[in-house]
Parts: sequence; structure tokens; C-alpha cells
Amino acid sequence: MSISRRDFLGAGAAAAAGLALPTLAGAEPVISNIVDRAARPAPRPASRPVIISAANGMEKDPEGKQGIKVAWDLLAGGADPLDAIVAGVNVVELNPNDQSVGLGGLPDEDGVVQVDASCMHGPSKRAGAVGCLEDIADAAAVAKAVMDFTDHIFLVGEGAKRFAIEMGFKPQNLLTDKSRRDWLRWKADLNPDDNWLNLPARRPAGAPKGGRGGRDDETLQQSLHVYYDARGVPHTYGTINMNVVTASGDIASVTTTSGLSWKIPGRVGDSPIIGAGQYCDNEVGAAGSTGRGEANMKVCGGFLAVEFMRQGMSPTEACMKVMERVVAMTESRLLDEHGRPYFDLQYYAVNKKGEYGAAMAYQGADPDHPTSFAVCDDKGARLEPFAYMYTYDQRPKGRPMSGTLVIPK
Repeated sequence: MSISRRDFLGAGAAAAAGLALPTLAGAEPVISNIVDRAARPAPRPASRPVIISAANGMEKDPEGKQGIKVAWDLLAGGADPLDAIVAGVNVVELNPNDQSVGLGGLPDEDGVVQVDASCMHGPSKRAGAVGCLEDIADAAAVAKAVMDFTDHIFLVGEGAKRFAIEMGFKPQNLLTDKSRRDWLRWKADLNPDDNWLNLPARRPAGAPKGGRGGRDDETLQQSLHVYYDARGVPHTYGTINMNVVTASGDIASVTTTSGLSWKIPGRVGDSPIIGAGQYCDNEVGAAGSTGRGEANMKVCGGFLAVEFMRQGMSPTEACMKVMERVVAMTESRLLDEHGRPYFDLQYYAVNKKGEYGAAMAYQGADPDHPTSFAVCDDKGARLEPFAYMYTYDQRPKGRPMSGTLVIPK
């Protein structure tokens, strides 16, 4: 049965109160470079059970209170694995300060927030998804309700909203004041001859000053999920994927998003597509992605990663292999002169043994503080670095590597 938002938060708080997790533990880096396969470390098995996730909220909160720890506490308390991770991502969906999913997500070009989500439950071999859902922040839970209460898998648009309300989800305006101001700033800069006044650039506190004088100043990358361009306008392909394996080897996965910022209304990326945004096979493992959905959909990345693990690859190796397939399937207009993409993708995977891994196209800008994904197991919640296909120095110069596409003119 699906549980309500109140049940999610109440159960998470109760579990957190009754369970003391160990102190955070460090981890050996798992960074890789496709150029030198011999330099890649051997896959490191993790203790079971384990949860792996995009790190939304954890960059400033390493204890994972933004979601993954809530999921872990529920799992440790005996919750169904899918219930646990849906509750985990719901914490991020309801956080108005995270502009990549749910409440406060960056809207489409009309100023409307449309959210998408999908989930799979390994033990029952069932799945559910919603797309272009408006006015409902709990997209992942609605996707699970589709799985639990209908013979369908995918509901979209007005039908998805009507279903959610019938299931007891409360509609609300997902466009916060912050996201509305960002939308107006983006809209004002579209055409210098229109009737909208250009707004002064807004940059996050502490960010370096950008400019228009050179390619290296075109963007201000802030995180994996949101970056600010030289005008102070945020952009995101923001998404959260979370995968879990229990102590008994049961597996589940979920992905939720508010999609590409300023998208054409009705655009759907990979997140609600079963086999693309996430995929789960209880005999093998689970995998999912964040980043440019249009690139991931063409390779069915979640499904492909699970199939690579079925063939015997470790989760990290499977994620890297999917990344290779993405590049091979990318049209020339989206590649630089060296055949490297003008976008980034991130993959996350866990197998039935409890081994986990994650990979992205480009190494982060700071080798001393590499771009990270979230993990929680009996060692506690922590961040670990992505494996990567290309070094930071190999990225197209002056181009954002946060998942957002910039095509040269």
C-alpha cells in the first residue's frame, strides 16, 4: 500500500529517533578514467543493505538528512524497500530550496512546474510512472500509487493529476517565489527588444563574478544539479535517482524530477520512462540516471546498466559502459571536435550482492573535492566520488558540465 506524505515524514522521524547510526566513515575513492583502464581500482563490495542516490541536499548536509538517511532509517525499521526510498526522495521533493524536483522546481517556458517520476519494485516485478504532472509535489509517491492501485504503468498530464487527487494527494502551486523570480529573469533576457525589463544578474553568495568577455566566463557552475549562467539565471536537468538492496537481497529503484528548466511545455525526459530513468531486476540489481534525459533515453540507460551487471560487470563498470554507449549514440552536433559531448550524464547502480557504483562523463572541476554521489549503509550516510570518463581538462572549454546542454552557435 502507498503511504501518505504525513506517514512518510512521521515514519522517518520515528525511525530516526529509535535508531542510532554509526559515525560517518570515509571511503576509498572510486574515480576512474576511461583513457587508462588499468588505473581503475577494482570494484569494492559494500555491506548489505545499501542505498545509493544522487546527492541532492547532501553537499551541504553530509549526514544525508535531506533524504537518504530517512530512507535508511525506514529500511532498518523493516519497511518495504520501495516505500523506504520513495519516502527518501519525497524529502527532497518537498524541499522548496531544491530547484531540481517537486516543490520549487524550475518551471517550463510558460512558468509552470511539471514533474515526472517512475519506480520499480523488484520482489513484485511491478512498476509505476507519471509524467507532466502539475500541482502535485509528491511525484514519486503518485508513481507508486499507479503501481499499487491500477493495472497501468504510466499516467500523464491532467489524467495523472486527477488520479493523484483521487488518491488523496493535496494539490498546491509548485512555483515558489524564488523559482518565479528566476523564471522572470530568464524570460526578461530572451529578447532585448521585448517589453520585459532586463533584471540585474543574481549570483549565489560567494560565487566568482562571471562576465560576457570570454568563453571561460560564460557560466558559473554551482553543483551537479543547478548552475548559474553569467546573467545569474539558473539552469538544471535536475533529478534524483535512488536505488536500494535489502539484507535479504530485495531491490527497488525510483527517479523523480521537475525536468529541464525552461523546457517546452509537455517535454518529458528519461525520468518517468521505465528502463531509461531507472530500472530494477530483483535477480540482478537496479540502476538509474540524472543529467541530459534526451541522451539517456536513446540507450535505455537504466536497463542497459542492469543488463551489463547481469553479464558480470561491477556496478561501476556497468555505469562506465553505458556512458560509452551514450557517446557512441550521440549525434555530431552535440559533440566537440574530439568527439566529446557538450553535456553530462550521471549513472548510479547497485547489484544484488550490495556492491554499488556511479559514473559520470566528466570529472569535477576540483580534484580535491570531486563531484559525489550519496551512499548509506551500516557505516552511515556519506558522499563518495564518481568514476568518470573524461578529465575536467578534457571538457569543452567554457561549457557547463552540470548536465545542461550548451550547443555552440
